[in-house]
Amino acid sequence: MTLDEQSTMSPDETDTLLARHETGVLTLARDDEPYAIPISYGYDAGERQFYLRLVSTPESEKRRFLASEPESRLVVYEEDGDVYRSVVATGQLQEIPREELTVEHIEQYGEAKRPLFEIWGQGKHDLDIALYRLDPGQLQGRRIEVDRDDGTT
Repeated sequence: MTLDEQSTMSPDETDTLLARHETGVLTLARDDEPYAIPISYGYDAGERQFYLRLVSTPESEKRRFLASEPESRLVVYEEDGDVYRSVVATGQLQEIPREELTVEHIEQYGEAKRPLFEIWGQGKHDLDIALYRLDPGQLQGRRIEVDRDDGTT
């Protein structure tokens, strides 16, 4: 496989990719320890912000990471034939207290549809559901076109 072309996606291309998807991988880091999870998100292209509904149990690793206000990175990607696109958003997650929720916030969380990756052994009464916003300090999209050498000539 050889790399033919790699380019930075425009803000419009980046927004289009993010609007087309609803899942990605959220990575949290504190000290020298990383933590990554698949998540569902809502995206506001006008504000270029992400909205996440994160669910955890009292003893979960996720809850310990979130409590430490870690640096975060959200990666959304797709592959279409010989074209691979990815967007990386880097910033701090900000929990939005329920008493501060606005109609606009709720509409954005509605875009996340539902947490697609929630399977819990515990009852719902043991789960903590927290609402977060990621206002990325850096939002970068990449497009890579690959020449796949399949061995036939």
